[in-house]
Amino acid sequence: MKFIILQADGMPDRPLKQLDNKTPLEVARTPTINQILEKSEVGSVNHIPKGFKSGSDVGNLSVLGYDPVKFFTGRSPLEAESIGINLGKNDITFRCNLVNIVNINESSIMEDYSAGHIKTEKAHVIINYLKKFIDNKNIVLYPGVSYRHILVSRNPINQIETTPPHDILEKNIDKFLPNGSDSSEIISIMKVANKKIKDFKDEFSQFKNEKVSDIWLWGEGKKTVLPNFEEINGINGSVISAVDLVKGIGKCAGLDVINVPGATGYLDTNYAGKVKAGIQSLINNDFLMLHIEAPDETGHEGDYQKKIQAIEDLDSKVLKPLIDELDLNFKDYRLCIVSDHPTPIELRTHSYEYVPYILYEKNSNLSNHNFKNFTENIVEKTENIINDGYKLLNRLISN
Repeated sequence: MKFIILQADGMPDRPLKQLDNKTPLEVARTPTINQILEKSEVGSVNHIPKGFKSGSDVGNLSVLGYDPVKFFTGRSPLEAESIGINLGKNDITFRCNLVNIVNINESSIMEDYSAGHIKTEKAHVIINYLKKFIDNKNIVLYPGVSYRHILVSRNPINQIETTPPHDILEKNIDKFLPNGSDSSEIISIMKVANKKIKDFKDEFSQFKNEKVSDIWLWGEGKKTVLPNFEEINGINGSVISAVDLVKGIGKCAGLDVINVPGATGYLDTNYAGKVKAGIQSLINNDFLMLHIEAPDETGHEGDYQKKIQAIEDLDSKVLKPLIDELDLNFKDYRLCIVSDHPTPIELRTHSYEYVPYILYEKNSNLSNHNFKNFTENIVEKTENIINDGYKLLNRLISN
């Protein structure tokens, strides 16, 4: 038996006036999902424990079967693991976004948390330029993918609180700068970066029109240690994602982390390559988590048309060819489609609602419902509810 999780990051949403009070998931054309729905188990699941901020860090730990209450130590250490940074036990890591902050009516407004989804090659040029002014014996900046990078501090930092930039879109940043008794150095680094990025764009005219003005440091934490996935679940597996966070969780769990050329985490990602790599991984492995980031990114953008496209692409460019290849190559398999959290268009950030899931098995009828479409309505109407999201994995792989 092969076990697959298709993680549709941030796909659930809320009704929108522009869509006649329907959600993007309700409006999107998803014939493949609806085709398997008839024979699938459906239910509602919560991946964000009480007291935790709703985010892909906590959510993806839960999706992979790890209780965030026990194992979550911060977002950035997971991304640092993916990049290959060797962290000491006292090191503090920060996620470093390239962002665009604009001045409107004498207020500094967070316009874009992703620097216009800057290309990795251009981002590396900027990060490597900033390293000359930021790096020292205790502070090191590491390039990542697109707008996502890492800063490591070996200085003692105990009292600091930061805010994700995607939570403060179109807001004045002044109230959301890092705070706490140990925040002064981090704020100073951000100020240095602001000045140096301005100098950089003045010096290199080809970057003049890039939507990047600053770095934003957040998601602090210490090294993450997870029990080995195969040892606790009895199956080996792999993870495919464009996002360092998810790759980092995979590495910490001892899963094979497969890098697919052209995987961007956005609408232009290499869907076909990710499906092909996933099928190949299942030849030697029993488990696969295939992570699709575009629904979350388009939710953060607040663009319902792009989010509908992301959902339709997931159905036609990921799920359909994935099922076709699974049917062709494997006698038995189970497939779970789920999200880590909603990313509502109206909020442009994560929310705390439960999310729907679907569990399908080849040549079996697991149906426990009368739903005709896979939508957020399942959350409202199902009696099949999983309050501790990390237990969903066991539902997938149990006999």
